[in-house]
This record gives sequence, C-alpha cells and structure tokens, in this order.
Amino acid sequence: MSVPVPRQREALTPQARPVALSDGGLTLLVIEDDPVGSLSVPELLDADGNRVRIRTARNLTEATRLLTDDVQCILLDLALPGPGRGSGDALDALRQVLRLAPAHAVLALTSEGDAERAAEAVRVGAQDYLFRDELNGRVLSRAIRYAVERKRADLAQRQLTESRLRAQENARLERGLLPTPLLQGSDLRFAARYRPGRSRALLGGDFYDTVRTPDGTVHAMIGDVCGHGPDEAALGVELRIAWRALTFAGLCGDQLLGTLQQVLEHERADDEIFATVCTVDIAPDGRRAGVCLAGHPSPLAVRAGQPPRVLPYEDSCGPALGLLPKARWPRRQVELGAAWSLMMYTDGLIEGRVGAGSRQRLGQDGMVDIVARQLAAGLGGEELLDAMVTEVRSLNGGELTDDLAVLLLDRG
Repeated sequence: MSVPVPRQREALTPQARPVALSDGGLTLLVIEDDPVGSLSVPELLDADGNRVRIRTARNLTEATRLLTDDVQCILLDLALPGPGRGSGDALDALRQVLRLAPAHAVLALTSEGDAERAAEAVRVGAQDYLFRDELNGRVLSRAIRYAVERKRADLAQRQLTESRLRAQENARLERGLLPTPLLQGSDLRFAARYRPGRSRALLGGDFYDTVRTPDGTVHAMIGDVCGHGPDEAALGVELRIAWRALTFAGLCGDQLLGTLQQVLEHERADDEIFATVCTVDIAPDGRRAGVCLAGHPSPLAVRAGQPPRVLPYEDSCGPALGLLPKARWPRRQVELGAAWSLMMYTDGLIEGRVGAGSRQRLGQDGMVDIVARQLAAGLGGEELLDAMVTEVRSLNGGELTDDLAVLLLDRG
C-alpha cells in the first residue's frame, strides 16, 4: 500500500545533535522538489512493527524547521537544486544537508539512469542510495534501518578515535606535569599523587618537581596555575621546566621565584593569570630546610615523636607569581631533625567539602587530623598518600572539583 507524502508546515526548532530511536519508532524526513506532490512513500514499519512517521519538506529551509530530535533518517531527492544552478552543483543540496544534520543518517534518492551520481553521493557522505523506480516498502524499510545503524556505528567509531587521540594528548601532557624526580644519591624517600578535577580528564594547572643538585641539596617545589584549561596546564609545565633549569643553574629562594615570575609574565595568555608556588631546599645533611611561599599553602611537617603540623608561614610568604611587579619572597629556615616527613600540596586537597551537601571546607586543620589518623594507623609514604586522598574524596562525596597534587619527602 502506498500513501502520499504528508505535507507539514508547522515551525519547529532545528536540531543537529546525536539522534536516538524514540519509544514510538522511527521518523523519516523526506526532502524532495516535487511541485505536484506525486512522490509516494510506501507505508513503512520498523523492526519492532511500529509505523514509521513521515515528514516532508520541499526545500532546505523547510527541512531546517522540520529537523527535530525525533527524526532519525533523511531521504533526500538528489534532483533538489542547491544554491547554484550550474552543472557543478549536482550534489550541493546533499552537502548542505550533511552540514545541517551531521548526526543523522542520510539516504540519497535518484533515478536508475543516474547511478554514477548516486555512488558519488555515498562518497560525499550519504549512508546509501535508492532508485526512485524501486521505492517499495521492503527496500526502503531495510535501507532506513541500515542507514540509521551505520550512522550510529560511524559516530561511535569517530567518538572512539577522538577519545583515543585526546587520551594520547593528555598522556603526553601528563608526563610533563608529573615528572620523574631526580634524587640519585639522596637518602630521602619520595612519593606523589596527582588527580585532576572531575570535569577535566588529565588536564590541570597543578605541577611539581624534585631534584638533587651536585652539592647534595634536595630541592622540591609544587605550584598551581589559576584556571583549569589546557593553556593553564601548558603554563604549569613551562614553569616546572623553568624551575628545574634555574635550580640546576644555582638559583634559589627569592632570586629563583623572581625569575619564574618573569617566565610567567612572558608566557601567560592573559595578564590576570597568576600562579602560587611553594619551594623547599633541604640541606645535604637532611636536618634543615629553607621554605619560600608565593601565595601557596605552607607544607605540613611531621618530626620524630611529634604530631603533624603546618609550618608557620608568616615569615616565608610572599605574593603569588604574576600579581605584583618586583615582589620579594622571603626564605624561612626550618629545623627538621634526624627523622621527619614533609608534605607539600595544592589547595585542591584542602578545599573539598566535609560531607555531601555541606558548605564546610576541609581546610588545613582537617588535613592535619587525617594525616595524624593515618600515621597512628602505621601508614607512611605511598600508602599514606593513597589513604589520605581516598578519605578526602570520601568526605567530599566524590571527585573533587579542583585539581589535587601532593608531594611527600621522608627521611629516617
């Protein structure tokens, strides 16, 4: 049984997003330039026996109005003229439809004597082609189902490819963000953890590094570029690499941070971007350390026989890099003793919530309590960091919104 193609002229909002089958079955949008409406589409049933709904449009303007979320497939008459009338415009209408509906399955309709143009339509992007003289219910039903499923497979493959490319790019960036520490010859133990915020895959503005210079001094740093995009992540990598080079060149403390600020000012994409940094230099005998803070949280220290506590920051804190020209960053000398642990972290660790729906932040006091409990349970090093990050996430009710980086150095 054949039924005339129904004419629908209500104004509808166009959509060009990924499509899915609705519970009520398939909807087919027919675009054909037949002034007398003689084109008939057979009555169709989908795979579940539901009747296929049919809409029609005489031109692309009308098709734009009728392309709604419930449309899964488009049947385009290749005789429909494009914007031009020359011989080179034979497939312009198809190209416009593919741009208009990139996530929809498209079938090309043509005459049997125009097989070459039909094959070209598939090469341009249509899922399949049909000859007008063979337009019956069995052929069209099968073609629609095939086109919809093929389009789904194509989109899934494209998304998979894009996901793999993003993963490769993120892995390369992660290697820059998470360097291998250079501690050959040192008796210090090193551990670190990095977790990006929940909406940013591997990208983040946190960075850290640890190296040992030829004189035996161990230098460590951790920092956080404001913002969370790839530009901020790339800037973090640049600052980390610059810090390592400047450290091996013999710079330390205020001189090093001043030079890092110059690097940031030159490389940042916007004058509003700044970075917080904490640097620590541990003497060759391992018993003393110098601390400099550029707007960054102060490290947490655990000395033998003493509870963990955050190091005082009043005498060692200057502004974040990039905020004030010609700023100064004082260096505070800290006595560590024979056995100790020093934990450096970004604010993502302490800005999580302390309960689902709670507005209260964990803060440094909450972090100290967590570390004290983990130490009392006999944890240290990698296990301590794993347990701490797990508890922080649990208190927050899931992934943290900000990036998190933690660096732990142990002696004794």
